[in-house]
Amino acid sequence: MNDVLPDASPVWLHFEAVCREWLVAYGYKQIRTPIVEPTPLFVRGVGEHTDIVEKEMYSFEDSLNGEKLTLRPEGTAGCVRACIEHGLLYNQTQRLWYTGPMFRHERPQKGRYRQFHQLGVEAFGFATPDIDAEMIVMLADLWRRLGLTGMTLEINTLGDTAERAAHRAELIAYLEKHQDVLDADGKRRLYANPLRVLDTKNPAMQEMAENAPRLRDFLGEESRKHFDVVCALLDDAGIAYKLNPRLVRGLDYYNRTVFEWTTDQLGAQATVAAGGRYDGLVEQLGGKSVPGVGYAIGIERILLLLETQGVTVPEDVPDVYVVNQGETAARLAFGVAQSLRLAGFKTILHCGGGSFKSQFKRADACGARFAVTLGDDEAAKGLAAVKCLTGARMGEQIVLPLAEVAAFLRGF
Repeated sequence: MNDVLPDASPVWLHFEAVCREWLVAYGYKQIRTPIVEPTPLFVRGVGEHTDIVEKEMYSFEDSLNGEKLTLRPEGTAGCVRACIEHGLLYNQTQRLWYTGPMFRHERPQKGRYRQFHQLGVEAFGFATPDIDAEMIVMLADLWRRLGLTGMTLEINTLGDTAERAAHRAELIAYLEKHQDVLDADGKRRLYANPLRVLDTKNPAMQEMAENAPRLRDFLGEESRKHFDVVCALLDDAGIAYKLNPRLVRGLDYYNRTVFEWTTDQLGAQATVAAGGRYDGLVEQLGGKSVPGVGYAIGIERILLLLETQGVTVPEDVPDVYVVNQGETAARLAFGVAQSLRLAGFKTILHCGGGSFKSQFKRADACGARFAVTLGDDEAAKGLAAVKCLTGARMGEQIVLPLAEVAAFLRGF
């Protein structure tokens, strides 16, 4: 789990600012849910036999009432729980987003932490494939807004419940004949979650996985048509994609469309955003049947990618640094700094004393555009010296009445 230090904060703030404008453009509204939820919510929602529930959740017992609680490992289950609890899905559609820390007990490595941050987007009440395509197109638009390149989109369809059940039976029969090839994870998942066996990264299992029964061969007409429309809409939008029949995602609640955006620039942590459709989850968690679709973005991985690709992030630097020396000047400088802030200038007031030379060093170090200087002599006359610290006019200085400083800075 990592601290985000002040020097690293600007890229986080930039990402969040871009995302807020982007989400508003698509009509999504923010929802904020607790970091801690009852453990059964994730067991039911994410899936009892997923890696997340079996090995990765931070769970504990409330010492006051014995309730089993978990630090959220993902955001969709909590979002659905909140929607059900507050009646947000009754005879209405919702486009929602959230962001914040998630927790999984994984092996830490670059781009993968035990406390990590996601931005999640969810849409409820839309059964048609246009919303699936919109989710994917949204992300392509976000990469453009952030200035990121080289992203690869992989998509697949998991069909509906009955189709997956028929495929599951055939797949288990196939895997039983190849148990000598399965590793420990494959044997553990054989009956609990056989579809995940096909998503193995084990080289020794690749040939077996390639020859396994394919879910697409079990799809009915409706599932095929849904996926065909998604692909057609992506074609119309000019979004390139790769069909990956082994893409299944690591959570049990998905059906029909699933997708991942990946990059080859972050080593093993290739997936930067992923999601899909989960039409049965609301009912599974106690609500009425409402279709849903969504995705999550791994924020740390996106920030690493911005750094890797050398994308310039705007720096949030002050406009003015108020330099002051002397008891009378220090008192007056306090009011001057506040008046400049009220006039719309980002202003740092030098505090703690020190020589003019040391204060100007700090003004330069923080990147301020101007220094407004007050000594006791200037203060007694109601004057201040304004010096330009950056740009073509760097070094220019003028002495002005205090009442004219803001107007001068505005017109400089």
